[in-house]
Amino acid sequence: MAGLLDTSAMQRDLMRTYGAKYWQTLLHLRLPAALPFIFNGLKISATLSLVGAIVAEFFGSPTTGLGFRINASLGQLALDMVWAVIVVAALAGSIFYGVLTLLERRLTFWHPSQRQ
Repeated sequence: MAGLLDTSAMQRDLMRTYGAKYWQTLLHLRLPAALPFIFNGLKISATLSLVGAIVAEFFGSPTTGLGFRINASLGQLALDMVWAVIVVAALAGSIFYGVLTLLERRLTFWHPSQRQ
């Protein structure tokens, strides 16, 4: 909601002056203004969902998943496997975050936070 409300009254008035309908204003003004907020939420949820999935597998998965692999390896004292799984999870989270950051730069190049 904060992203959709991030437009000024002058911008909305200009769209009305040009005769834009509600859906045109939403598509061409309000959604582009909300994109930085949407990408912030996506970047946060991409990394936290990975952590949540691993924790859920740690406690609930009987035979598969990274959480199960950590739990089984700890029981066998195979700490090299535990660290390998942690590194794989960290790399996957970093890759997800990086892809979203690149996509954000492509789609919100006009936003002041992306200017260099």
